Amino acid sequence: MSTNDATTPPAEAAGLPAIQVYNTLSREKEPMVTVQPGRVGMYLCGPTVYKPSHIGHMVGPVIFDTVKRHLSYSGWQVTWVVNITDVDDKLIAESSRRGISMTALAEEMTADYLENLAALGVTSIDEMPKATDHIDTIISFIEGLISKGFAYASDGDVYFDVQKDADYGKLTNRSVDAMQGEGGSTADRKRSAADFALWKKAKDGEPSWDSPWGPGRPGWHIECSAMSEAILGNHFDIHGGGLDLVFPHHENEIAQSESLHGCPMASYWMHNGLMQASGASGKVGGRPRDADDGEAASVEAQTAAKISKSTGAEPFKQLLARHEPEAIRMLLLSTHYRSPIHFGEEPLAESGRALEAFRRLFARSERISGTSFYNLPCRTRREGDTQIAAAGDEAAALRTRFLAAMDDDFNTAVAIASLFDYVRVVNKYIDQHQLEATKPEAELARLAALMRTLRELTGVLGLFLEAPQADGGADEALVAGLMELVIEIRANARKAKDFATADLVRDRLGSLSIVLEDRADGTGWSRKA
Repeated sequence: MSTNDATTPPAEAAGLPAIQVYNTLSREKEPMVTVQPGRVGMYLCGPTVYKPSHIGHMVGPVIFDTVKRHLSYSGWQVTWVVNITDVDDKLIAESSRRGISMTALAEEMTADYLENLAALGVTSIDEMPKATDHIDTIISFIEGLISKGFAYASDGDVYFDVQKDADYGKLTNRSVDAMQGEGGSTADRKRSAADFALWKKAKDGEPSWDSPWGPGRPGWHIECSAMSEAILGNHFDIHGGGLDLVFPHHENEIAQSESLHGCPMASYWMHNGLMQASGASGKVGGRPRDADDGEAASVEAQTAAKISKSTGAEPFKQLLARHEPEAIRMLLLSTHYRSPIHFGEEPLAESGRALEAFRRLFARSERISGTSFYNLPCRTRREGDTQIAAAGDEAAALRTRFLAAMDDDFNTAVAIASLFDYVRVVNKYIDQHQLEATKPEAELARLAALMRTLRELTGVLGLFLEAPQADGGADEALVAGLMELVIEIRANARKAKDFATADLVRDRLGSLSIVLEDRADGTGWSRKA
């Protein structure tokens, strides 16, 4: 069976840029050709909502939110679906432990998940179906598989017969024999140990729904097949998820969907690398970590080292109490999505410091122009950029590099590195034209164009969308007032030619990661990157 039977002409023919996507199924990059011209259907496996979400739950949504942003910016109409698994063994066990209903637990944990997504700027999800809202769809799906001979009922359970699917194992490139286990506690009901459950017979006291096979609930894999079909159709464009889902979840989704419908489930299978606890992975904005230069690890290696609830990942809200959301998002995008993300306090602190390079430029530009970066108008659709050419070839080349990186399998690592170079170019432009001292109209217009383009590109990555909120309130005002006093004391010392005191103030502030900037219009300060 072909992995891509789409008949849409190449994207370029429709006026859309050519985009390459790495397909786990073919193990190579392929040009993106969509099922419907100009449209993209994208499905990402969401969480099982039984405990508060942790950092591992945030990786996929941030990555695929960025994928959608780039595709939408480039001209496609994207429908992005993220499911919620709200019925599962873990949910049943946790609801019993806490003494609340499975529904109440799922609603509580779903709300936690949504709050954390919003904090990270993941705002582009179109549909979030819940498994319990699609029970009838799931039952119909299973009935179709039984009628075609791909599934069988056994003592209230229903199983998929892997021996009937000649393609089973094609995503992981493993044979059925290689994937055989002992069959679990229901081995006596199966024809083969590798057969997996589509419907599970209800146990006493468990939530259940009526079905042709008796009271029960759906298996995990069938939920995604049924929900993606209901919203995106039998064949859609992109199916995403973490590398740990390749087997058995995505392998089984393919088996179910393609056996029932006789066509590819998804044209492209995209799998993000997993979060791993480690030390610093290199300076944010430095040499990008790219999946094509040996950084990507095997499924087995990444899964063994991944951060998950079972390995002690803390609730995400605790992480947000220590690190601003934008620093977390930048760190997640600083590595190519197919590579493992090395995560820890030091990489997060480095990401936070890296943000300051941008914010210092934003503040500098506002001092010169009087306009906040966050209030700048910018394009949300991609087109040729002649507005920055007058400011030098270097800025235009960096924009081109950014877009080429995103077109090449959504390489956010190279895109972010390009933005750091862009910041340096803009700062150099300000220095060369002495814009903080003199403000010629033509040069100010070019600076505005440079900053609008920066806002446009950072928006593609979901960064710097809104001005940061000061957490401290009165504390922030106190710090600002104290800094004004310290700067005044230093200025007075310099006027009195007490350079030893002036240098002491500067050096002691430097040890606290505070940088003083002596400018024509006075002295400013910022936190060191």
